[in-house]
Amino acid sequence: MITVVGTGTGAPLSADAETALAGAALVVGAGRHLTAARLPDTAARIVLGALAPALDAIERHLEKYADEQPVVVLASGDPGFFGIVRALAERFGPERLKVDPGVSSVATAFARLGLPWDDAVVVSAHGRDVRTAVNVCRSHPKVAVLTGPGAGPAELGAALAYRSGERVLVVASALGDPERERVDRVTPAEAASREWGTTVSVVLCLDETRALAPLRTVAGPPLGPTRWALGESEFAHRDSMITKFEVRALALARLGPRLGDLVWDVGAGSGSVAVECARFGASVTAIEKTRDGVDRIRANADAHGVDVRVVHGAAPTVLSDLDDPDAVFIGGGGRELPAIVAACARRARRAVVIAMAALDRVPAVREALTAAGFDCDGVLLQSSRLAPLPGDVTRLAATNPVFLLWGARPPARTEGVPQ
Repeated sequence: MITVVGTGTGAPLSADAETALAGAALVVGAGRHLTAARLPDTAARIVLGALAPALDAIERHLEKYADEQPVVVLASGDPGFFGIVRALAERFGPERLKVDPGVSSVATAFARLGLPWDDAVVVSAHGRDVRTAVNVCRSHPKVAVLTGPGAGPAELGAALAYRSGERVLVVASALGDPERERVDRVTPAEAASREWGTTVSVVLCLDETRALAPLRTVAGPPLGPTRWALGESEFAHRDSMITKFEVRALALARLGPRLGDLVWDVGAGSGSVAVECARFGASVTAIEKTRDGVDRIRANADAHGVDVRVVHGAAPTVLSDLDDPDAVFIGGGGRELPAIVAACARRARRAVVIAMAALDRVPAVREALTAAGFDCDGVLLQSSRLAPLPGDVTRLAATNPVFLLWGARPPARTEGVPQ
C-alpha cells in the first residue's frame, strides 16, 4: 500500500497519518513537506520535483520490498483534488492507495474570506495554458485558480486588467503557515505589477457584487441553460435586426461554446448570439460598430445575467487588440465580409460560423475559410413559422432565407491545444 497524506494548510495530521509516517521506510514529498513532517531517522526521502522519476523510484521500492517497507507520499491539501492521487492511481491502481486528505487550499482560501464556495468554478493553470483560466474568470463571478510557474497572479492580472468587469483578485500565499501566510486583495492591474514569489497557494477571482449566490443543489459552475435558441422577443433589437432563432440554433451547434472558451460575436447587432454563448459558460467578446448597438448588447447581457465584453468599433480593424478566440460568429460585414472572415479565420482555434443573406458573397467567404485551413460546409436555411389568421386558423409565414457557412479546423490542427 501507498499512504498519501494531505498536509500544508494548517490543520493537524490525523492519528492514522502520524502512524503511517512513523512506520514509513520511504517518504516522497516536496522539500517543505519533508522538512515539516516528523519522520523516522531510518526513512529514505525523495524530494518531489519532476513527477516521473519519483513514480519510478516508488515502483522500484515496491518491487523490491512489497508491503514490508511502507511508502508515504506527502502532498498539499487534498491530494485527490487536482493532486498527486491521479498520477499514483494511474501508475499503481487506486486499490493500492490509502488516502488521508487534508483541507484543500481552495477551501482554506474561501474560509479566510468567510465565503461559501459550492458555487465556485475551480480551474487549474498549473502546467497548463493560462488562457483557459482567464476565460473562466471573465465569464464567472466566483473562480478559484490553482497557479503555477508562468500562470500566477501577475499573469492572470495582466490578462484581466483590460475590460474584465469589476473583478478583484484574492491572492492566498503560504496558507497554514502561521508566520508567512498572506491573503492579499488586489485589482488585476495591481496583481500584474507585483512580484509574488513561489508561495502562492491559490488565486480567487471574484465579482464581489455576486459573491453570495442563491443556495445551490449541484456544486460547481451553473448547469447549462434549460433552453437555447431563444425567441427574438427575449432580446431588445432594432427593426428585426437580430439573428433569428432557427439560424441561431444551428450556429450554436457549430460554435460549440463551453466553459473555458473565448467566443467572438462580430457584427453583434443585438448580441443575441453573444448572450447565448455566454449562457453556455463561454467568455464572450461582442464587436459592434454602432453606439446604440453597443448599449443594446449590454442591456441584453444584463437582462440574461451573463458577462459579455463589448468592443465598440469596426472589424477587422479592432480585432488586432483582442485575444485569440476558440470560435467566431460573424453576423454582419457588408462588402468587408471576406476580409473580416479572413482575419477571424487566421485567429480562430476551432471554428468560424458566418450568417449571410447575400448569396453572392458565399464563394469569397468560403475561399477565405479554406485558405486558412478550415474544412468548410454550409446550408441555406428556409423556415416557415406558424402565424394566426382570423377565424382561429393558422397559416405558415415564411422567414427570409439565410445562408449559414461554417469552417471547422481539422483535428490534426488542434492536437496539443489545452482543453
